[in-house]
Amino acid sequence: MSKRSVIAKLTCDPENVGDFEAALAGLVQGAEEETGLEIYSVHKDNDEAGTYWFFELYTDEAALGVHGQGDGMKAAMGAVGGLLNAKPDVKILAPTVAKGLEL
Repeated sequence: MSKRSVIAKLTCDPENVGDFEAALAGLVQGAEEETGLEIYSVHKDNDEAGTYWFFELYTDEAALGVHGQGDGMKAAMGAVGGLLNAKPDVKILAPTVAKGLEL
């Protein structure tokens, strides 16, 4: 069983940052319902206004496969999606070595 990680870049209009961050908080809340989702974190880019980076860690491919299927997450994804100004850039990876993570 190999863990899976996701790094994703989402962008919104800098004028909508407040609404976007509120919607992102809904995503994190919705993530609580997902079994197998170990880490779900959002990071604001200091150099590009309106740009946010996600780091996600899943126990395995099956856990990644059900991501976003719960009602809370679906609603939050809809709110975030309505504020995006570009298609998300998503990379699915296999973690190799890490400090602080049991791989």
